Amino acid sequence: MAPRVVVTGGAGFLGSHICERLLSDDYEVLCIDNLLTSSPANIAHLHVHDGFHFVTADVTSPLTGLDIPGKIHAVLHFASPASPVDYLRLPIETLRAGSFGAFHALDLAAEKRARFIMASTSETYGDPLVHPQPETYWGNVNPVGPRSVYDEAKRFSEAATMAYQRTHHLNAAVLRIFNTYGPRMRATDGRVIPTFIRQALCGEPLTVAGNGRQTRSLCYIDDMVDGIVRLMNSDVVGPINLGNPAEFTMLKLAEVIRQLTGSASDIRYIPLPTDDPVSRQPDIRLAADRLCWEPRIKIEEGLRRTIDWCMAHWHSVIPQVLQ
Repeated sequence: MAPRVVVTGGAGFLGSHICERLLSDDYEVLCIDNLLTSSPANIAHLHVHDGFHFVTADVTSPLTGLDIPGKIHAVLHFASPASPVDYLRLPIETLRAGSFGAFHALDLAAEKRARFIMASTSETYGDPLVHPQPETYWGNVNPVGPRSVYDEAKRFSEAATMAYQRTHHLNAAVLRIFNTYGPRMRATDGRVIPTFIRQALCGEPLTVAGNGRQTRSLCYIDDMVDGIVRLMNSDVVGPINLGNPAEFTMLKLAEVIRQLTGSASDIRYIPLPTDDPVSRQPDIRLAADRLCWEPRIKIEEGLRRTIDWCMAHWHSVIPQVLQ
């Protein structure tokens, strides 16, 4: 019998790719999602697999009530609004996913004696004063700003995971995910890559915040998922960073996307959002050492794949002439 993995938030951008990879690796997958910020379309192609099971449920209610029989290999807790557009629109839901949701996913893993992966974020580092950011850095986070509903929810979920690991000897790991992109991102996601791609394909100005010199490190989805599966199958506790250390300024990113799309869009500068980090770059030496992992897909190749997918799927937002 194939080992089973529970993926909360499995119909989201990242979660759906994880489900897809696990099925290809011959796992049975139980995908749990309330579809608050995700879409059934992300997992529609997975229903042909006998090993794929989808349950519409909210992780802020106890998962033990779902009556999941038998053994579970791992529980991956990825349920949470993740883009600024979503967590600023849904602040209470975001906090509940990182608190009640974390506890319920942890309880399920503890009951089943399963490996547990907590999907945390590079946002726990805030606007970092250390560069690049190692796992030993405690961060520089505004606990009462508008972004705190996401930052602090994830910091709380990390603390909860470590409490279960220490108190209940749960086989758990904390994963800090840096900026990830690829197919299945929403056109109105609000994150920088889908925003720039949508604007470029629609002939709109590319809106660069501030002076465009702030940096992000951008990891293609296939690389990220490979790291997650390696972590699931390891004994690493973490916290552990996964991300691409290749650093890009936002102005350079806008220029590359404009070039790859063949767009004639102008660049328009807009004010920086509140508490927007000046820089973000992962130190991935721990992942390289313990997981033998590093990203392999270069930014230009990842962006080409993403742009091709967007042109094929964003029918409602891209002018017909570009499709």
